[in-house]
Amino acid sequence: MMNEYLTFSLTVFLSFFAVMNPIANTPIFLGVVEGKSKKEIKHIAKKSTLTAFIIVVVFVIAGKYIFQLFGITIPAFKITGGVLLFYVGFEMLMSKKSKIHNNDTEESSDSIAISPLAIPILAGPGTIVTAMNQVTDAGYDKIAIVCIVFGVMILLTYLAFILSDRILEKLGANLIAVVGKIMGLILAIIGTDMLVAGVKLAFDL
Repeated sequence: MMNEYLTFSLTVFLSFFAVMNPIANTPIFLGVVEGKSKKEIKHIAKKSTLTAFIIVVVFVIAGKYIFQLFGITIPAFKITGGVLLFYVGFEMLMSKKSKIHNNDTEESSDSIAISPLAIPILAGPGTIVTAMNQVTDAGYDKIAIVCIVFGVMILLTYLAFILSDRILEKLGANLIAVVGKIMGLILAIIGTDMLVAGVKLAFDL
């Protein structure tokens, strides 16, 4: 049982890491907070990550009820989610900024923290789909694991945002771009696997 939980936790972590990718998001964060003071940057990082955590946890816990409310079936969700994740991963692989992750508006610190950072960069459709995919047919134990793992991912993201200037300086834009491509490939594979699982469920294969 313990091995099963460890395997599940690792799978969830890698899925979240692929779709959120704190390292590749550091240049985006730096671009969004350009011209802000250190105090404002820390505030933006804290508010954006906390908001993203709350949004995703709500979807994880209430996911089944949301499905029932809108009459969404698990196969339909897996197929649509798989296509969406593949699309985001493919754009990352092709070195394009996904439209799902991109927002160029300039606003106040609080507005920036909510959008585009919390939504859709951190808690965008890809992250929500990834989270809900892990709990569509899971018990409360695995739901708790997903929430804890996402919490760890959010903490890592917060640290990456706070240290974004140092990370970019140490790793360089080229290495970060390579990491982004690798994460894009992994995300596309996860999307394909999710799509296949959805088709199998839909047609009872």
